[in-house]
Amino acid sequence: MVKNFGIIGCGMIASFHAKAIREIGGNLVACFDHVPQSSERIAKEYGAKSYIDLNSFLTHPNLEIVTIGTPSGAHCETAVAAAEAGKHVIVEKPLEITLERCDKIIAACDKAGITLSTIFPSRFHDSSRKIKKAIESGRFGKLTIGDAIVKWYRTQEYYDSGAWRGTWELDGGGALMNQAIHSVDLLTWLMGPVVEVNAVTSLLAHERIAVEDTAAAAIRFQSGALGIIEATTAAYPGYLKRIEIHGSTGSAVMEEEDIIKWDFASSIDDDAEIRETMTNRLSTGGGAADPAAIGYHAHARQFRDVLDAIDSGRKPLVDGHEGRKSVEIILAIYAAAEKQAAVTLPLGSDPILHVRTK
Repeated sequence: MVKNFGIIGCGMIASFHAKAIREIGGNLVACFDHVPQSSERIAKEYGAKSYIDLNSFLTHPNLEIVTIGTPSGAHCETAVAAAEAGKHVIVEKPLEITLERCDKIIAACDKAGITLSTIFPSRFHDSSRKIKKAIESGRFGKLTIGDAIVKWYRTQEYYDSGAWRGTWELDGGGALMNQAIHSVDLLTWLMGPVVEVNAVTSLLAHERIAVEDTAAAAIRFQSGALGIIEATTAAYPGYLKRIEIHGSTGSAVMEEEDIIKWDFASSIDDDAEIRETMTNRLSTGGGAADPAAIGYHAHARQFRDVLDAIDSGRKPLVDGHEGRKSVEIILAIYAAAEKQAAVTLPLGSDPILHVRTK
């Protein structure tokens, strides 16, 4: 079984990757970061070797799979290098910040014949799986509306803490691309493909950043259902993210990992148990106000799925193409806000955003 991991990019998220690797019985054998202190910190804690040269890292003995947690706009180069070195690749969200760069990663991994996965751990929550199963079994009837609501709070110090934060070049966007993308992915996984968006975005409460801290989008799904995506990092003190799914015969509302509403026209035996067991599951703040206040258990579930996919020869549940979908939706939202007009999907190519060249 494949189990020897390396981590590329040893910032905050690397600790969660390392904990998840340890939980599934993997071995963290190597760490790479251009900043020696960052790589050495993780390596020392987990008994790995620290590297500041990517090529040397990729030739570490028995290295089989790498996780990438660099700034979002720097995923492509490291992912492609890892693929060309024959390593399986797990990329922290977003896969990349443009469709072109997403496609380069996907193509490199396909050419090398290695497994690629994009980290979207919310798909692995028990609550998410319960709602997905109910949709697939038809319990919601005709899906009518699906909403993703992310009203979080980030201080000015958060954006000032890294030169890449709040930039188009490396962050790829603001509240949507960095924070709400998990909910965008989960919404489209549950509701199906998005075919049209209208949107407005704004920078309302932060300084010295080029991207939005507030966004609202009206969306149309391929099924005909409608929806709303709201995202902000300017809602003090920050609230748990919500997913709402409504249909002609059922509704469910998920707040972080809790199912707080589970109502259907026709009941089944499992409903009472779901209402009882799918609440009070949250052990952290969910990242609403503190980006470090998240758990790693869902990362561990996704890592385990990737290992099983490698060993069995199947695709992981969240492969590169799945990871690309939320990036496309968010880019369409940015384009719709910039153009002040509806944008249809699929985009076909990256929208040219005037805001990126301001």
